[in-house]
Formats: sequence, structure tokens, C-alpha cells
Amino acid sequence: MGLIETVERQGFLTTTVEDLVKWARKSALWPMPLGISCCAIEMMAFAGPKFDVSRFGAEVFRFSPRQSDLLIVAGTVTYKMSWVVRKIYDQMPDPKWVIAMGVCTSTGGMYRSYSVVQGIDQFLPVDVYVGGCPPRPESLLKALMFIQEKIDRERAIIIDEQGETREIPKVPQPPVSIEDVVQEIVES
Repeated sequence: MGLIETVERQGFLTTTVEDLVKWARKSALWPMPLGISCCAIEMMAFAGPKFDVSRFGAEVFRFSPRQSDLLIVAGTVTYKMSWVVRKIYDQMPDPKWVIAMGVCTSTGGMYRSYSVVQGIDQFLPVDVYVGGCPPRPESLLKALMFIQEKIDRERAIIIDEQGETREIPKVPQPPVSIEDVVQEIVES
């Protein structure tokens, strides 16, 4: 069997390691569900078969922060609970992302009292806010897609011996056809 037949039958793939790692990260998010109040019901529906979150690689809900990279905070967060939420966030490995689900999580919602945190962004870096009371599971799916887009836009960095950081320059990839690759292999 010749090279051309092998490439036509089995295919040919070219990419960079950085793109491969980004694809793996965005296609295998493991959410840590933190359902504190009524938004948790919609988060459970998001994980159910009707909305099929497994299309996005996030169907494996991990109830251990050390195995998760996406924190979904769903519901009203009180000051007493905020310490627990922050501790769970701190136990998650880097890189990690946070979705604030519902208006109570994002802004305190209708609870303007001394005991309710008026937005978890006071103690956590939030990547995506999902509005609604409670938000629909489709909104949470859209937030998951925003996280995946954010992961896809991230750039790798280099940390040198002095602790200085810099981005890895993006190498432009010239357009190459399969015929060119086969021709180059045949010639060599």
C-alpha cells in the first residue's frame, strides 16, 4: 500500500501542542457543583439527559474540589457560607474557572440583608455571570460555551529562571494542502 492510499484511508493531522492542550481542557471540563439554593434544581436539569451537557465534555460532576476545574456556584451565598465557597475554590487545581449562576449569586438578588453577600465577585474571581431567577439550563449551557471560548483564547506563558513571565509567540501556520505534504514525503 502506498503513502497516498494510507493518508486517504487513515487521514492526516497537524497541530501544535498548545492547541492540543487547549482542546483537551475545553473538551473535558469537570464541574464542581455548589448548589446552595433554588438555582441548584436548574443546575441538576442542566446535567440531565434533556440538555445533554455531555456534548461539551462536562457531564462528569465531581464532588471533590481537587478533581474539578469549573466551579458552578448556584444560589444565595451568605457571609457564613462564603468562607466555605472560598475554601472550595482554593482547593481546586489551576487553571480553574467560576460560573455565578442566578441573580442571588451575582448580585445578592432580592435579599438586601446584612447576612447575604451582594455578589460573589467580592471574594471570588468570576468568569461568567448567568442571569435569571432561576436561570434556565440553556443559559448555563451558554455559560459553559463562553468558558470554552475563553479557554480557547488563552495563551501559554513561559516563566524563566528570574521569575519573569512572557507569552509564547504564536507561530503563523502556512496553509498546506495534503497533496503538498504527500509530495514532500515522496521526495524525501
